[in-house]
Amino acid sequence: MGNNLDTIRRHNLSAILTLVHQARSLPRTELTRLTGLNRSTIAGLVGELQDLGLVGEVGAENTTQVGRPSSIVKPASQPVAIAVNPEIDAITVGVVSLGGVVQNKIRFATDDAPTVRQAVNITAAIVEGVRGGLQASTRIVGIGVAVPGLVRLQDGLVRYAPHLGWRDEPLAEMLAAATGLDTWAANDAGLGALAERTFGAGKGIDDLIYLNGGASGVGGGVIAGGVALRGASGYAGELGHTRVRGDGLRDSAGARGTLESEVRRENLLNVLALPPSADEQELERALLASDSPAVRAEANRQLDFLGVALGSAINSFNPRLVVLGGFLGALYEFDSHRLNTVIEGEALPEAFADVAVTRPALNADILIVGAAELAFAPLLSAPAEVMGTAGPSRTGGLRA
Repeated sequence: MGNNLDTIRRHNLSAILTLVHQARSLPRTELTRLTGLNRSTIAGLVGELQDLGLVGEVGAENTTQVGRPSSIVKPASQPVAIAVNPEIDAITVGVVSLGGVVQNKIRFATDDAPTVRQAVNITAAIVEGVRGGLQASTRIVGIGVAVPGLVRLQDGLVRYAPHLGWRDEPLAEMLAAATGLDTWAANDAGLGALAERTFGAGKGIDDLIYLNGGASGVGGGVIAGGVALRGASGYAGELGHTRVRGDGLRDSAGARGTLESEVRRENLLNVLALPPSADEQELERALLASDSPAVRAEANRQLDFLGVALGSAINSFNPRLVVLGGFLGALYEFDSHRLNTVIEGEALPEAFADVAVTRPALNADILIVGAAELAFAPLLSAPAEVMGTAGPSRTGGLRA
């Protein structure tokens, strides 16, 4: 009986913390409604989460109902995750608290694509600096890494990150050893899809596609029926390798005529006369301000290929929403009508009627928030156990 009661308590603590984390604040009355638990049980569970330093209560709910007003439960700011996104031109490290709130973000530019060892050393140095600036009450629950490449689900091994030149690299294991913190790794675009569905434009939407365009190419993530589509080993969603023409350039995997080989950030930077170090905001400002025929021609060419790929993806997955991040969002802003027209011509009419195309509500923080979700997953699953033990470092990939 004791074990059964412990299992129920663990489940209920997890359910409440997850609801508060994803909503960023909830009245106790809403927790009662969503969980089906009675008020006294909710009060006890919220009190336990408060004792663990995971939630706090503020104010009272504005209500016209008769009776005692309900307080608002919010995630605490002390438990934080370290989020890491290695790219070919920089290592970005963020500090994210419960509720997907980015407290701090540091971008360390690199002259060339870093090796795994360089990425680990840079990240470990930044984490050490971050630790020194945190309050004594802050608890780092772990590190999540958003990798532009194929990452094995069970252990966070980077099987292939072509633009970085990484193959079969134990990134999660190495970073855990260097920092002493539990570490998980997964594909960056898959984490972007998760973040946008949890906190962004896809909140409450069970079927969506996220497509990210960055310095390391084009990646995708798919949420189907409310569940992240991962595949047998965690490699699903590689929409950047979708064939969009019969010939053309080869992409990072050696395939010819793919979305990634035709829709390229580098081409836009070149035609806009921007340096490789330009960030996405600079690229977008320059693109929208340009009246150059050469710029329009290149943007239109890329939009057409993007529309072909999205039409195929919509036919395959029948999403309610397509979210375009990174420089793909800038292309969408440049001429959304052209993109939607191409998609309409490629997608089945019935599938096209169901879908909307938009940009991430999380903007440039999307991959950092997604990476943090990796580190928060064990905490959300077992709050008392994680907060009650320091434990040895563990490594892995995306958790269920």
